[in-house]
Amino acid sequence: MENHLPFAVPDISDAEIDEVVDSLRSGWLTTGPKTRRFEQDFAEFIGDDCQAIAVNSATSGLHLALEACGVGPGDEVITSTYTFTATAEVIRYLGADPVFVDIDPHTLNMDPDAVARAVTGRTRVIMPVHIGGLSCDMDRILQIAQAHGLRVVEDAAHALPATWRGTLIGALASDATVFSFYATKTLVTGEGGMVVTRDEQLAARCRVMRLHGIDRDAFDRYTSERPAWYYEVIAPGFKYNMTDVAAAIGIQQLRRIHDLRSRREAMARRYDRAFADLPVDLPASCNGTDLHAWHLYVLRLREEAPIGRDEFITRMSERRIGTSVHFIPLHRQPYWRETYRLSPGDFPRAEREYARAVSLPIYTRMTDDDQDRVIRAVREALG
Repeated sequence: MENHLPFAVPDISDAEIDEVVDSLRSGWLTTGPKTRRFEQDFAEFIGDDCQAIAVNSATSGLHLALEACGVGPGDEVITSTYTFTATAEVIRYLGADPVFVDIDPHTLNMDPDAVARAVTGRTRVIMPVHIGGLSCDMDRILQIAQAHGLRVVEDAAHALPATWRGTLIGALASDATVFSFYATKTLVTGEGGMVVTRDEQLAARCRVMRLHGIDRDAFDRYTSERPAWYYEVIAPGFKYNMTDVAAAIGIQQLRRIHDLRSRREAMARRYDRAFADLPVDLPASCNGTDLHAWHLYVLRLREEAPIGRDEFITRMSERRIGTSVHFIPLHRQPYWRETYRLSPGDFPRAEREYARAVSLPIYTRMTDDDQDRVIRAVREALG
């Protein structure tokens, strides 16, 4: 029997291992010199004089960004129903309400027309989600925000290093962009994330709130050669800091990010060629010369397919191939459905695409033989 091929495995090289060992030997494990170095490297990578604030998850980063934007009770934040719950839960952390919108069925990203219709007098922020690593229509979203005086916080958990109109996600005119470094993402640190912004006040607020609302960085206090024990708590902050051990992995992952993306793109093109004659819709590609991060490869079964999505997943499992579904829309989840009285009829396009969507393995540690196994399994499962 063939070994099980998992849905995702992180790609860790000797460089990451050596950097982590260096951190362990340094005696500095929590937020310290490696975290600062990772922030500096990341800010230089994104460019455009941005600032980067390392955190322990993208969820934390989104929470910090919205808090720094002044979101609070009674406010509304527009986002997509076709996302993971973290996107919306951070809005509730602040006592605000998410307003979910339907998607563009081709890209799976939020529909800008639906965003425009959802704006009310209570709207404060638009939060686009770049599904699978394909950029949202940021021109339209930023235009809507500007027209109504709204702020934009991008959930870019899937989107490193994607581009929109030739500009890296993170370097657009949004107020903040938040990346995820979870173990399955395009850059991994195990757990972790990064807030990127060019707004100095927003960056300063995120830094203070990242670590208990203290006005002085712990690294500065503990490494100072002069007495530096005094600090002040200026806000009721959180415990959202990244560790140096995680940052050590990120430093080396960032150096490889374009090579890793190129490998995933090559795999995506290989899948495209292999499935072109099957009763499926292939993932949307970028326009022109833009970069797709290819965090996910989402196949969608057509009505004429001999089996449905759930049976397809079962058949892939029988062939020992891991798959997943991205995403179960939030309007289907009990908390969001019951709290906001949502129904499938409110989001017909998200409903249709969810019912036929399945994500295939597309991680860089897969060999060509591994991908051949996936291709054979897909073709066998669909007859």
